[in-house]
Amino acid sequence: MSKFRYVAVGPEGARQAGTITAPSMISARYELVARQFKVKTLRERKSFTKIEVTKKKVKAQDIANLSRQLAAFLRAGISILDAMDAIAEETTNEVMRQMLIEMADQLRGGDTFADAIALHDEHFPTYYPGIVKSAELSGQLDDVLDQLASYIDRDQSTRRKVKSAMTYPMVLGVMAVVTCSILIGFVLPKFKDFFAGFDAQLPMTTKLMLGLGAFMGDYGHFVFGSGFVLLVILVMMLRTERGRLFRNKASLRIPVVRDVVSASVIERFCRILSAMVSAGIPIADSMRAAIDSTDNRVFSKKLVTASERMLRGEGLGEPLAQTEMFPGMVTQMMRVGEETGTLDDQLEIVADYYEQELSFKLERLTQMFEPMMTIFMGLIVGFVAVALVQAMYGIYNSSNLGG
Repeated sequence: MSKFRYVAVGPEGARQAGTITAPSMISARYELVARQFKVKTLRERKSFTKIEVTKKKVKAQDIANLSRQLAAFLRAGISILDAMDAIAEETTNEVMRQMLIEMADQLRGGDTFADAIALHDEHFPTYYPGIVKSAELSGQLDDVLDQLASYIDRDQSTRRKVKSAMTYPMVLGVMAVVTCSILIGFVLPKFKDFFAGFDAQLPMTTKLMLGLGAFMGDYGHFVFGSGFVLLVILVMMLRTERGRLFRNKASLRIPVVRDVVSASVIERFCRILSAMVSAGIPIADSMRAAIDSTDNRVFSKKLVTASERMLRGEGLGEPLAQTEMFPGMVTQMMRVGEETGTLDDQLEIVADYYEQELSFKLERLTQMFEPMMTIFMGLIVGFVAVALVQAMYGIYNSSNLGG
């Protein structure tokens, strides 16, 4: 028997949380349903020895392939349940197989496909469950699954570009840290012993260099240890809701970085909204899914306000223009799309444009970062070289070698 944590809405409409003991997750869910609970989340409560440091998840590319396969099965007239059983039998990914088996059991129990996804949302993008729910209601599940697969492919391609663009600057940064560590930890102490053998007045730059080396030699472990602890605390703080908001605000205030972030969010928002509108999903549900996809608290807050104005009949282009987060070209194309009934096409054009802009801005960011790191490393090495040359020159002048 296993224990499961649940969050559910009780028969009286109150939100409740607790634990339940059952032989499997499906059994636990059936028992909660029998108690007239509407299950929101259900997770196994593992003992300490069974806790996974890094929880295994289905890769985004596998989710894209799964979406495309399910769409093909549905078009062939095969039910979603039979399709999931067939894919589960063929897949070699154990995590995906287990997920599909559990989801198929939920479908047999009367749940919808969207409900099954919601209980395994850690494997899916944040916008995925809401889009699928709307697609099931509209009868466009096969088309929407294809759209989702295409979008995930594009999103993964963009992420690979970002990682590729940032690899070289990160390597330069690591090299700078390693260079500083070697100079301070190994090179400077050697010169301290060397200069101690001469009775000469050392210049200020050399004293500063030797003092830094001595300090790091005595307290380096404390400095690096404190830095590591502060880094861990900072990472944990940035993962909170306030931390994410602060991080998103900061990224939109830093020159160049701001352009990259804005281009990425606009491309993602327009791509999802275009895919949903073209699949026949109601505009309100499409907006909700597109907002969820932005993954930026600053944008999403203003987009929620724009969505509320849109639902009051103000259209889409004008409320988005009022957020001041979208360039005039974008909102103008949206207005044209609304007036001509080609909103999905206009959004697709905008998304394609910003996908190219994102690639260009990433390349420019990399090109700017490279000389900055080179200059930084040059200053460090230059300072050490100047300090050593000045000291050697002073020793030469104060000794008999100078004549």
